[in-house]
Amino acid sequence: MRLITHNMLQCHVKGCTKDNFPLKLEEIEIEELEAEFNADFIKSMLNRLDWKALAQTTFSLGIAQLPEEMPEELSDEMLEQLHHILLEIDITSGRMVCQGCNHVYPIRNGIPNMLLTESEV
Repeated sequence: MRLITHNMLQCHVKGCTKDNFPLKLEEIEIEELEAEFNADFIKSMLNRLDWKALAQTTFSLGIAQLPEEMPEELSDEMLEQLHHILLEIDITSGRMVCQGCNHVYPIRNGIPNMLLTESEV
């Protein structure tokens, strides 16, 4: 699972509406993959990202220290850093935990399991 995907996931357990985003990453294994740099793609994704959540996640994982607010102008260096963060960091295993209800979503083979039981829907 790439961090671009993580930035778009939230808890959907019935009644969980507070502190359900971003999901906290725990006990994760990271693999770095190469991906072709595409500045236009990164720029087009910026308005879809929750910058604050991305900055919080990268800081908690110790992989980057992004500014708290998205810069108005992004340098080529910042675009390359975002490319690395969003597309080249792959979480292969671990778990995502909702900070609102403590529901655990496991990650196995790079795939987050977001399925809920009938009682959780």
